[in-house]
Amino acid sequence: MMIGRIIRRREEISLVVLCLVVLAATASFAANVTYDHKAVVIDGKRRVLVSGSIHYPRSTPEMWPDLIQKSKDGGLDVIETYVFWNVHEPVRNQYNFEGRYDLVKFVKLVAEAGLYVHLRIGPYVCAEWNYGGFPLWLHFIPGIELRTDNEPYKAEMKRFTAKIVDMMKQEKLYASQGGPIILSQVWFWCLVSICSFSLVVAFVSVFIVSYVIMNPRLKMSMETLIPLTGLLPKPISIGQQPWLYLWILECPGSCASKQMLLIPLSTPAMGSIVTISPQILTRNQKCGLRIGVDVSSFRFLPFGGPVPYRPAEDLAFAVARFYQRGGTFQNYYMYHGGTNFGRSTGGPFIATSYDYDAPLDEYGLLRQPKWGHLKDLHKAIKLCEAALVATDPTVTSLGSNLEATVYKTGSGVCAAFLANIGTQSDATVNFNGNSYHLPAWSVSILPDCKNVAFNTAKINSVTVVPSFMHQSLKVAADSSDAIGSAWSYTNEPVGITKDDAFTKVGLLEQINTTADKSDYLWYSLSTDIKADSPFLEDGSQTVLHVQSLGHALHAFVNGKFAGGGKGSSGNAKVTVDIPVTLVPGKNTIDLLSLTVGLQNYGAFYDKTGAGITGPVQLKGLKNGTTVDLSSQQWTYQIGLKGEESGLPSGSSSQWISQSTLPKNQHLIWYKTTFDAPAGNAPIAIDFTGMGKGEAWVNGQSIGRYWPTYVSQNGGCTDSCNYRGGYSSNKCLKNCGKPSQSLYHVPRSWLKSSGNLLVLFEEVGGDPTQIAFAAKQTGSLCSHVSESHPLPVDMWSSDQTTGKKSGPVLSLECPIPNQVISSIKFASFGTPRGGCGSFSHSRCSSTKALSVIQKACIGSKSCSVGVSIDTFGDPCRGVTKSLAVEASCT
Repeated sequence: MMIGRIIRRREEISLVVLCLVVLAATASFAANVTYDHKAVVIDGKRRVLVSGSIHYPRSTPEMWPDLIQKSKDGGLDVIETYVFWNVHEPVRNQYNFEGRYDLVKFVKLVAEAGLYVHLRIGPYVCAEWNYGGFPLWLHFIPGIELRTDNEPYKAEMKRFTAKIVDMMKQEKLYASQGGPIILSQVWFWCLVSICSFSLVVAFVSVFIVSYVIMNPRLKMSMETLIPLTGLLPKPISIGQQPWLYLWILECPGSCASKQMLLIPLSTPAMGSIVTISPQILTRNQKCGLRIGVDVSSFRFLPFGGPVPYRPAEDLAFAVARFYQRGGTFQNYYMYHGGTNFGRSTGGPFIATSYDYDAPLDEYGLLRQPKWGHLKDLHKAIKLCEAALVATDPTVTSLGSNLEATVYKTGSGVCAAFLANIGTQSDATVNFNGNSYHLPAWSVSILPDCKNVAFNTAKINSVTVVPSFMHQSLKVAADSSDAIGSAWSYTNEPVGITKDDAFTKVGLLEQINTTADKSDYLWYSLSTDIKADSPFLEDGSQTVLHVQSLGHALHAFVNGKFAGGGKGSSGNAKVTVDIPVTLVPGKNTIDLLSLTVGLQNYGAFYDKTGAGITGPVQLKGLKNGTTVDLSSQQWTYQIGLKGEESGLPSGSSSQWISQSTLPKNQHLIWYKTTFDAPAGNAPIAIDFTGMGKGEAWVNGQSIGRYWPTYVSQNGGCTDSCNYRGGYSSNKCLKNCGKPSQSLYHVPRSWLKSSGNLLVLFEEVGGDPTQIAFAAKQTGSLCSHVSESHPLPVDMWSSDQTTGKKSGPVLSLECPIPNQVISSIKFASFGTPRGGCGSFSHSRCSSTKALSVIQKACIGSKSCSVGVSIDTFGDPCRGVTKSLAVEASCT
């Protein structure tokens, strides 16, 4: 794919079919929305659009206005979101659009900010979301096959899609009604595990959607999948011809490399079979409008994995290349990732944090320099808009791995992109009679075909190094006692204790049994061991052998913990051999099987299954005796006794308070009250010292915690080379450490005092070690060289004077009411290192520190020209740079 080797493992397919509804628009947003082969056309004007994904359930309504405004400030035109079927219809025909699920409120807030909306209705969303966004009750509809040509499935998805479309229509949120929604998308299905089929096409007319699959091994067609009659406010204003909207993927695929192609189909007639080769789709830019659906910012975090990240230079390179090669609409997945609250994660084994290394971090703060660098990129691209939408480009080779792309109209409007796609060496090129320096793996943008407004490898934005300020949870506003003095607890009983337990012969698959009402399913068995059994022979070694589809299990024998095991994001299955000690007579084996988010992608992922499917065996290691317990009569209990008793809300009489708090025990609930940390900084709970479980604050689940799941030791790097093709393992950090220790608690969930914290701990921990962590700005840095272009804001505001000026270093405190209080480092010359580790070289101006202090201290922001006129020339004939590290208070 064209968008810079994006890797986001979401679906193993080669093509995914969608339907795009481009609606006529009026009122505050546009008089008319259509498209041609160059761009989306709004109110008769072709537009270059930048979009970013923000998933409303992964943040809170109190966060939404700030997230949307920061997106707009970052240069976005469009906010894209999925619609999550499972949260809106948890029970068939019972809907929930409240709180974090208030889709209408979210869309209206986007409109109030003056941005457009791309509404991806689903009904399948992937998105590392539990069960891919499908409600689990779909699984139990007789005869249903999800995401296939299946009548029960088509009926349900039609009903839900109609529900969402009608809701948007009633609230007048479509562009034709003056609302912000200019694009709506339905992800119909995936034919997975088939990489060789030649074509999937969607024929879209004014009222009917159908599609045809052509494959030598699989031939099927679907007619009238979603009749749009009556669902839209008026017929689609795209002319009389049908059109098609495709995901274009690499094969064998990961859902990672994607772009969309809108292809007008003037012929053939509706429903005919059309063969469009992949070569046409990727090579012929005139065949349709190219939309970059998902350029990843970079990747989700699995429990047990290191933290992935993507350098700002590489992300900017990918986006710039997309627009350079004719794209006019692209979307960042994610622009704000947010948090997987509750049991919303899929995967399985996706962590609670969905930070995604996005321009807006999990807490809604600017991730610098990524946010600022992309903001500058967006502005530079918009400076080229008139040329980009008016004409097709001329591409010229400037040498090996060097390319010039020029958009020039007959009226003299001109914009150019100069690219060095080499990964090793910088280059100097001649273009239009001028010389340009192109770092390896970079794109320079010239809005006037002469002057460089932006280079993807040269960051003008500040770098912010965040820090977390830890403090103990306080039990009361007037108390200095740590939280440990006020804990209460209750034990979760081992095995079968609920009245709704039931007995079946054999081992049951977990998802079919629990319907995902809980992570937990007890498998319990009583077996008699005779006194002369070989399992009781002197010196015998007996193991309990358990095989499970996953995701984890804890085994108890005669009420005592015996052992357990866990899967991983790469292999959810669990196989354990646990040494056990049996007694003559009755022995009870209790197996607690648990899920960590249901599968959300893959071939027929809804049939993947979970739980202990066997065999379950007792094995005598010395005497070779094996007894298979799999087909015996097992007793089952769905969920925990504490869940049934309402322990997450704290409203139970079972809590025990005593001077000695039990610690490092399996299956135990903890409760305490605490005061909210002072200030307004985003906060998290640091679960260091705990094992695995789930946490609730004032009855709201902040998600699954698992700080004991540590990532592998190898593969991480302190500095990732952004040059070259990208992969999921290229840029990693946090190796050998817990995948996630900090768990976001939204400020809006807290009161000033008297907050309730409830934990369910599975494997044992010490809750008195828990602390709050407030996210703050550590250091503020910038490093700008003499070869940097002028900041794009200055370039556009005064092109005549600005182009003659040199580069500028700017600093700005990221938090309101803060000012720059100190300069930790300043050097003009050839400084070494990065933010937090800058050091002087032999080439260093003696004026740098005093100049920066005078210009910046006491101000919220400051700008200083990077030139020898300001700092003198400490070493002639060398390209110099200015590096500064500051603090804000």
